Amino acid sequence: MGAQLRVYKRRIQAVTATKKITKAMEMIAASRIVKAQRKVTASMPYATELTRAVTAVATGSNTKHPLTTEADAPVRAAVLLLTSDRGLAGGYSSNAIKAAERLRERLAAEGKEVDTYIVGRKGVAYYGFRERKVAESWTGFTDSPEYAHAKKIAAPLIESITKDTAEGGVDELHIVFTEFVSMMTQNAVDGRMLPLSLDEVAKENDAKDEILPLFDFEPSAEDVLDALLPRYVESRIYNALLQAAASEHAARRRAMKSATDNAGDLIKSLSRLANAARQAEITQEISEIVGGAGALADASAGSDK
Repeated sequence: MGAQLRVYKRRIQAVTATKKITKAMEMIAASRIVKAQRKVTASMPYATELTRAVTAVATGSNTKHPLTTEADAPVRAAVLLLTSDRGLAGGYSSNAIKAAERLRERLAAEGKEVDTYIVGRKGVAYYGFRERKVAESWTGFTDSPEYAHAKKIAAPLIESITKDTAEGGVDELHIVFTEFVSMMTQNAVDGRMLPLSLDEVAKENDAKDEILPLFDFEPSAEDVLDALLPRYVESRIYNALLQAAASEHAARRRAMKSATDNAGDLIKSLSRLANAARQAEITQEISEIVGGAGALADASAGSDK
């Protein structure tokens, strides 16, 4: 076997091994998408009803509360960015980071300082490489988040929104995550968690022809909002974590399918080159045999004379 043919054989073996790995990762990601979708669907009713309850309390009272009250002149905002712990998911994390950068620029243009909170090693690495300050970060659970993770993330955010800005608090809470639309479509979006925009909620209810119920509050509307504040933030973060996880699995499945297809194309190309090299070797060997036979015949003819 010629040297060129051996090179092609080794490359085909290496690409074939890579193809098996990417195919396995594609199948694993596909199986996890279904579980993540179920969790997203299961979390929606709780989040919806909790938002309705908060809206009912806010519209049924004149209580000023960080959950629903806009600051007269907001000067500081917190941004929670959700990225991935692992790579091999195409542009999943980079798209979320770009959305966070656009939000940061928009808030800075409004004259607001930004405190950044990050979920996922990819986001932490991005900010760390650029030596940017991060208020707090969490890693190790992005592909399979639980409600306990949402509570852990929500705790410092709730503390910051309830403190005065002079003491390091913030006026607004924003979140950037990747919304799961379908198996083929995932969009990096940003949204404001707090203060809750009652006008937007009212528009959504009008669009659905929903009427908010009337409640009596005991002991007071403010106490009810104090109790609902952590639950609301936790549910919003949990739903975003679940959507981000489903989006991550979908992006990884798509990336691994593309890698598997590319590996298959490369194997075909290398196989053609290997066959051409083998054919060239065979042709050369035949030419050498024919040439040698001819030389022997000429030598025999010369000796007979």
